[in-house]
Amino acid sequence: MTKLTTKRFVIRKSLIGTNTEITFTNKKGITYTYNHDDVYSLNQEKLETMNCFQQYGNYTNSNNLPTWARL
Repeated sequence: MTKLTTKRFVIRKSLIGTNTEITFTNKKGITYTYNHDDVYSLNQEKLETMNCFQQYGNYTNSNNLPTWARL
């Protein structure tokens, strides 16, 4: 399992299938850890229809873990 630390919640097309565990700390100092592939597979239909995901190949949120991404 690959581990990645970022400053924001992120789902990237390039990370699909890599079994990456991502840890990020939001602006309020709250730290979240999630499995990229688990979140993607549960929300694949939603992500594939988002303009940002289609155009840029990723979805990010620097403020919080999106409610749809909470396992």
